[in-house]
Amino acid sequence: MFYGEYLHTIDPKSRVIIPAKFREGLGHSFILTKGLDNCLFAYSPKEWANFENKLKSLPLADKDARAFMRFFFAGATECVLDKQGRILIPQNLKEYAGLEKDVYIIGISTRVEIWDRAKWENYSSNENLSGEKLAEKLASLGINI
Repeated sequence: MFYGEYLHTIDPKSRVIIPAKFREGLGHSFILTKGLDNCLFAYSPKEWANFENKLKSLPLADKDARAFMRFFFAGATECVLDKQGRILIPQNLKEYAGLEKDVYIIGISTRVEIWDRAKWENYSSNENLSGEKLAEKLASLGINI
């Protein structure tokens, strides 16, 4: 399980250190892909297989399902940790997420997300992460916390 947030810097060669706390769960190599909200998602091989199976169950005849599958699979790449615990972030993924220098690497249960610092600080400081409002929305879906 992944949790917590860590601020790191992308070096001039597009490498970033993955927090030691996340390395064991992700493994020596893992999948990095476009995520929702203009961040990147990182999955361990096991969690990627689970996610892939869910996507494969979507109806191929549905245009939106096909687009959703393309979004995740076309942007996916295997990342391998180097001896310093760094990965190379491909240029297409850096551009998609708007990653420049400082990034937050956050744990979200079964995956890790990589966010541009300014985007994460904006997202996490506004109403998107208001605990009370989120709890109200979940309650309306029948999920009580």
